[in-house]
Amino acid sequence: MAYTEKFQQLADTARASVQEVTPAQVDELIASGAVALDIRDKEEHDADHIDGSVHISRGKLEMNVEGLIPDLTTQLLCYCNANNRGALSAATLRNMGYVNARFIAGGLIGYRQLG
Repeated sequence: MAYTEKFQQLADTARASVQEVTPAQVDELIASGAVALDIRDKEEHDADHIDGSVHISRGKLEMNVEGLIPDLTTQLLCYCNANNRGALSAATLRNMGYVNARFIAGGLIGYRQLG
């Protein structure tokens, strides 16, 4: 998908400001208590998602996250299909005080490529 230059700059800045986790780390992190946070649209989540993930669409993230995940120390693994929305969401959550918000590099596509 082609993105506007300004959007891509914003996403790149977010990506540089938060830590990423590799798709290979995801299952182990979830097993140790991390929450996979699917920030894609409902239709995307309904079509496929990481088992056990919490769904909050990017458009409602700031409004709904505290009600679903009140602990600011929860390990959050934000993901979209690839990188941009996941990184933007992790950066937003960090700004809201979620100190362990990260994003899954490669998103759901990268995770599914592991097999």
